[in-house]
Amino acid sequence: MQEISKSSKLNNVCYDIRGPVLDRARAMEEDGHRIIKLNIGNPAPFGFAAPEEILQDVIRNMDSASGYTDSKGLFAARKAIMHYTQQKNIQGVTIDDIIIGNGVSELIVMAMQALLNNGDQVLVPMPDYPLWTAAVNLAGGTARHYVCDEQTGWLPDLKDIENKITANTRGIVLINPNNPTGALYPKETLEGIIEIARHHGLVIFADEIYDKVLFDGNTHTSVASLADDVLFITFNGLSKNYRTCGYRAGWLVISGEKRHAKDYIEGLNMLASMRLCANVPGQLAIQTALGGYQSINDLVAPTGRLCKQRDLAYKMLTDIPGVSCVKPKAGLYLFPRLDPKIYPIEDDQQFILDLLLEEKVLLVQGSGFNWHAPDHFRVVFLPNVDDLTEAFTRIARFLENYRKQHSTLTVVDGKAAKELQAKPHNATA
Repeated sequence: MQEISKSSKLNNVCYDIRGPVLDRARAMEEDGHRIIKLNIGNPAPFGFAAPEEILQDVIRNMDSASGYTDSKGLFAARKAIMHYTQQKNIQGVTIDDIIIGNGVSELIVMAMQALLNNGDQVLVPMPDYPLWTAAVNLAGGTARHYVCDEQTGWLPDLKDIENKITANTRGIVLINPNNPTGALYPKETLEGIIEIARHHGLVIFADEIYDKVLFDGNTHTSVASLADDVLFITFNGLSKNYRTCGYRAGWLVISGEKRHAKDYIEGLNMLASMRLCANVPGQLAIQTALGGYQSINDLVAPTGRLCKQRDLAYKMLTDIPGVSCVKPKAGLYLFPRLDPKIYPIEDDQQFILDLLLEEKVLLVQGSGFNWHAPDHFRVVFLPNVDDLTEAFTRIARFLENYRKQHSTLTVVDGKAAKELQAKPHNATA
């Protein structure tokens, strides 16, 4: 029989957060190994439950969830989202400018499918949340990655953005707060990106799913609140702020210069109609969540669990020789750097697999976030303090062994010094 192959549209689509290393971890778990998972930002398995108020409201209204809703979503839920955009100072948003989706992931794919023709380009941050790059490629476009500079706290490099714009560029993606770096963009940076979009007639796609997961008294500014003469597509949802990832309740908000985007908006509405509607039980949670007690504030406060775990993760990582990290201002992740002079890694996916096999700790390599060099990895700090402590103890041990394998001891001017030998680390699989 002739082999049945996947579509060529998937040739440039990659999502290593749930990739081959995770498959290996699952196989190890089936063999009885306990894996400490620092790979996926899914709060529920680590004891972060959805607020009881939200859960009870969904249960009480479940008898009304059997039928389809309007393709854009429940009126009450969209009304609550509209009020939230007003709190964020985003002007001119109406009920019809809001589409509820099965999580932000579905809406990102829809937004790219509705916009892009083959050969179109979208500017995506490097590092990025890889769904953005995958969605652009799946829609027939090309993701061009602009640099976020670690030396400036992972802020977007505006000159690099400008330099990568071509006649085929259609939009700029902002992930703010940023996954995987934890960066939070100041108003000046956002205004600079708006000016670039204004000058080149580009759409700004703003992924703001972590806009309430803020540490150290920081505040979040929605880029769409800063102008009304650029088209903004802003994405948000309940999954992180309210620990309801499984509810798949996300939304897309259209704002700014809508007059010249009627055809694109018609395309978004068409795709929303084709999938009939988002899941209704998840929609039932939105009004209560946005209007209720914001329990995330307790978790990110200096005495809160998330803040304490972030601080522990940051300290234990940066205490390891050759490991540096920008302390995250927001989100659930750290994106530490391994000094290439001390850790001469050639294949970061193999490096992460070796760590899994030797120490039973699961991370995601930096290249999984479209970072250009094999010198970073992403850490999720959702596990409790005891599990985090154990995980970083294992990581430190693995890196200590790595350093020993890749260095020889010489004497320079009577002092011990390490002369590094650049060779790949290959643990026995």
